[in-house]
Amino acid sequence: MAREFSSVGVVGLGTMGAGIAEVLARSGLDVVAVELDDAGITRGRGHLEHSTARALAKGKLTEDERDALLGRVRCTTSLAELADVDLVIEAVPEGLELKADVFAQLDKIIKPETILASNTSSLSVTEIGVHTSRPGKVVGLHFFNPAPVLNFVEVVRTVVTEPDVVTDVVAFAQRLGKEPVVTGDRAGFIANALLFGYLNHAVRMYEARYATREDLDAAMRLGCGYPMGPLALLDLIGLDTAYEILESMYRQSRNRLHAPAPLLKQMITAGLLGRKSGRGFYAYQAPDSPVVVDGVTGGSTVDAAPREVRVVGVVGTGTMATGIAEVFAKRGFDVVLRARSEDKARAALGKVGKSLDRQVKKGRLTEEEAGAALERIRPAVEFAELADVDLVIEAVAEELEVKRAVFAALDDAVKPGAILATTTSSLPVIECAAATSRPTEVLGLHFFNPAPVMKLVEVVGTIATAPEVVATAHAVCEAVGKHPVHCGDRAGFIVNALLFPYLNDAVKMLEAHYAEAADIDTAMKVGCGLPMGPFELLDVVGLDVSLAIQRTLYNEFREAGFAPAPLLEHLVTAGRLGRKTGKGFRDYTT
Repeated sequence: MAREFSSVGVVGLGTMGAGIAEVLARSGLDVVAVELDDAGITRGRGHLEHSTARALAKGKLTEDERDALLGRVRCTTSLAELADVDLVIEAVPEGLELKADVFAQLDKIIKPETILASNTSSLSVTEIGVHTSRPGKVVGLHFFNPAPVLNFVEVVRTVVTEPDVVTDVVAFAQRLGKEPVVTGDRAGFIANALLFGYLNHAVRMYEARYATREDLDAAMRLGCGYPMGPLALLDLIGLDTAYEILESMYRQSRNRLHAPAPLLKQMITAGLLGRKSGRGFYAYQAPDSPVVVDGVTGGSTVDAAPREVRVVGVVGTGTMATGIAEVFAKRGFDVVLRARSEDKARAALGKVGKSLDRQVKKGRLTEEEAGAALERIRPAVEFAELADVDLVIEAVAEELEVKRAVFAALDDAVKPGAILATTTSSLPVIECAAATSRPTEVLGLHFFNPAPVMKLVEVVGTIATAPEVVATAHAVCEAVGKHPVHCGDRAGFIVNALLFPYLNDAVKMLEAHYAEAADIDTAMKVGCGLPMGPFELLDVVGLDVSLAIQRTLYNEFREAGFAPAPLLEHLVTAGRLGRKTGKGFRDYTT
């Protein structure tokens, strides 16, 4: 039987500590909350009252329940009042010396059997625990912010934590309505170890002016379904907190990808800490306000005048090609869909027709609209039939020589002034441009699959692309209801360059036996609000495709941290490619 905890102490009533106190009190526990001074208690009480008032307004609490909840939290400035509690959760600011000092003081006050838990998000629980006479009763209990909302909790065991202590704390977290995952004592644990490398990479992209803050954030929200973009999330977390977590991770890993981007230090020194200071990567209406003030800095701006586009050519017959043809036809553009044979052309048109029929059945289109869209698509076999289009989008196999051959043929066939675009997700766009006599009129238009559904398009200009060509691509994307983001011509563009190193890090974590695949997936879905865990996503994308993209990133940037995880390579060699083969990181039944 797991041990019952009837009274719990919380040390620190900042945003996280107050949130933890609220979670405990909601579960019927008596809470003794300790702050440094009366001003800290006032602030902490304010956090509690504000949070519970929101819950009351949303109908999640009644007035009586709120009063009872607040009545269960007793605030004090004396650690001595924790003498009789069964469990203490420390939630003071993220500094090893401060936490170690708090634990050393608590060790002299509390009962011998009382468990000490730290809410640290990145520091070594072992280093904190050695400052007590009971390291076996010290554990990490990492709640996620906001604690009353997010259900994920990391239970961090050290090499000396008693097994019964881990069992008791896991049961306690479950009693609170949380989803606990047990993990070892490594910087960042599971969620932060994967999350902060990705966030740091995004800061470096912004720092290098590879993409604007708006485009970076929109790319990950719209391309991956993330609840927030990386820079907006850093503002929410706090840039100073993020810096400390990255510093802690780097001290342990010595992985250059964990070394905080210099821009973070500069912004912290300037007092730009994110929402809590009213300014970070974005400016806010007031400190702690979620409302972004418009017009501080702009997103993508294209100064040149766009060209007129009336007729669009699409080369290819796969899912992406037919999806793009459908997108343009539904928005009133005439489309020439080029296939290698008449049979393939008819089959491709049939795929578009089936997709449109499904939308009619779901009430998203009328029969007349679907019929009109299909009539706007003209199948073709010869490149010469693309002679008069204003824009051609190539969507053939992701092989450079195949694409170069298509671009050479298009260069001969289409009229001067027509724009040539590739949908490549990882190959150099300039290589396609070099196969033509018009490199200034070539760019990347990376649609996301399925094209009729996904809003994002990465507009990839090369060093040779003319400004009016980029402006035209931007305008065309908006005309078909897509959200264009702009970036340079380097491996992975924005989304894949940020996404796949994170997925690779997850594989390395599994490979090191640090955590199970299911626990890592839970950590990222429940703890970070991502739509899929890394192993679920890898199995959907295909392990072979993922490996190819990771190799491309590694070969371009020569960054040691981008080297594909050996486990990923071994699974691909063994033919475990994910859902498409029925076996990947998981086994699937047909």
